[in-house]
Amino acid sequence: MMTLGHENVRRIIFLLMALAIGVPVLLRLQFPERASGLAAEVFAEIEELKEGDKILLAFDFDPASEGELAPMATALVRHACEKKLKIYFIALWPVGVQMIDESIARVITADFPELVYGKDYVNLGFRPGGEGVIRVIVTNLRKLYTVDERGTNINEIPMCRAVKNIQAMDLIANVSAGSPGTKEWVQYAATPYPDTIRIVAGCTGVQAPLLYPYIPEQLPGLLGAIKGASEYEELVMAKYGGPNPDPKYREAKRRMGPQLIAHLLIIGLIIAGNVVYFTQRSRGAVRA
Repeated sequence: MMTLGHENVRRIIFLLMALAIGVPVLLRLQFPERASGLAAEVFAEIEELKEGDKILLAFDFDPASEGELAPMATALVRHACEKKLKIYFIALWPVGVQMIDESIARVITADFPELVYGKDYVNLGFRPGGEGVIRVIVTNLRKLYTVDERGTNINEIPMCRAVKNIQAMDLIANVSAGSPGTKEWVQYAATPYPDTIRIVAGCTGVQAPLLYPYIPEQLPGLLGAIKGASEYEELVMAKYGGPNPDPKYREAKRRMGPQLIAHLLIIGLIIAGNVVYFTQRSRGAVRA
């Protein structure tokens, strides 16, 4: 019987993986999502806020992680806008400001033009110092933030005048690709001030296991990678999306299609590999 060489097997696997990813992308395959407990907690934390409550959206990621994190950032901004919250944007990563600007343009400018900068939302921008920034602004925001990203004195911004520190926020939602990020927000904000600071977060897949020890005390809700983003999207769109939601609010769900098929292929290949291995081992034992 003719057997396939190792090189041919590799080529077949590469071809199968290309098809597993390419076909769902071309056909725009989407599958039903059921929200996990952690995604439901993120949704619930924001749902419990009242109109006019303050939410701090900390975007600590860059374009390298945008594939996983931009959809959840989009959904968080949409949810905050629907709830008519006062939105304060901040970044501990230099390129995080770009992610903030893109989210504002994608959601607020496009779909909520009635919201007024300085009254309904503000971009405080980036300050260097990593976790040191958190340590300062938990007690004194103006020590580091005297102006917003546009250079306007924050005392001239209506929604900033009464805010002395981030303990004034009703909720902090962090989207994180690493350090500084969710771990630092938990360690230097939620943990020292459990009575006044509450945090939910979204993060990359590799970062999620590092944050599980903080659940549920310091971190009641967590969106893990594109899967968590897709689950949260489903909750937000089920309540606020209407019959035909804009595809930009289903981006995580769209990206889950190729990922699901690819994962199923990998599982199938692992099973097939083990079957071949044990079959050959059994035949070898019989000949012996």
